[in-house]
Amino acid sequence: MSIEPPTLRPQSEGAVIAELTSEVRKISRDKIADIDLINREATYLAINALIEAARAGEAGRGFAVVANQVKNVSGRIGQLTGELGKELTTLIERIVAELERQQGQRLTDLALNMIDVIDRNLYERSCDVRWWATDAAIVDCLTSGAPAAAEHAAKRLSVILDSYTVYLDIWVLDLDGRVVANGRPARFPVAGTVNAARHDWFAAALRTRSGDEYATANVDTAAGLGGAQVATYATAVRQDGASDGKALGVLAVFFDWAKQASAVVGSVRLTGEERARTRCMIVDASGRVIAGAGQAGSEPARFELPPGAAPAGNYRTKDDALVGYALTPGYETYRGMGWYGVIEQREAKA
Repeated sequence: MSIEPPTLRPQSEGAVIAELTSEVRKISRDKIADIDLINREATYLAINALIEAARAGEAGRGFAVVANQVKNVSGRIGQLTGELGKELTTLIERIVAELERQQGQRLTDLALNMIDVIDRNLYERSCDVRWWATDAAIVDCLTSGAPAAAEHAAKRLSVILDSYTVYLDIWVLDLDGRVVANGRPARFPVAGTVNAARHDWFAAALRTRSGDEYATANVDTAAGLGGAQVATYATAVRQDGASDGKALGVLAVFFDWAKQASAVVGSVRLTGEERARTRCMIVDASGRVIAGAGQAGSEPARFELPPGAAPAGNYRTKDDALVGYALTPGYETYRGMGWYGVIEQREAKA
């Protein structure tokens, strides 16, 4: 089992239209400038003709009429080119604004798609931990306390981990927080040596009122798992595996966050040209960047959205980057943890 990347297809049409719009702007500006230049030359010729007609006196009167007409036509041409320039500028600005709106919405949609993929997978984690807490081998491990029961539970967890490769490890803990069995003892020798009673997720799991509830912890490093970055889900293991049974201990599953989240943020559907100037991030409720891809080596530790930001939207930053973002919508019974999908895109270099 692995995380599926976002499925939105890249949209390069906007970039093509933006390039064509820029070309139209340049051509119209250049051609209007050429017309203005020719028109000024015609105006100068008309003025010179009027001067010469005045010198010629009565003989130049007819020529003066023609020169005046040329001057009037030049004035009208100048007025029309001025109006054309303003109208084209207004139209192009509207096109550019609409393109930016569409691109901003696209980034917002990609950000929402990205966080939705995360939500759907974390929803599965919340289901897994509640289901596995009812496994007979895990319940027996905490009921009997016998070494053989703990060994059997560890083997059972190992089988689970072989199928669910998104996890680093699974722990069974007693009521005092001691790890009594885990699924990868050779890789993580935590059974009998690690006590997790100080962790908030452990206490929260014991406070659950039934087998329908679970506890989560924000993404963090786990010392017992070699400092790996994990998302932790935990729930109480209950007597006889019953939803309303007495709590015997805790089952905790550790989602391999760094690997799985990187697969999501690194697979956002961008064009090759966009990828070099785009950052895709998962940002937690406190503004901490907990996953990121793009512009290698430039990922910030934090990313602050504007105060009072709507649940989803887009905006342009002070340094002229376009940002699309979306708050976790949750999935099924998983309400999310207040995380955001964020995509920041720099302007293409001319």
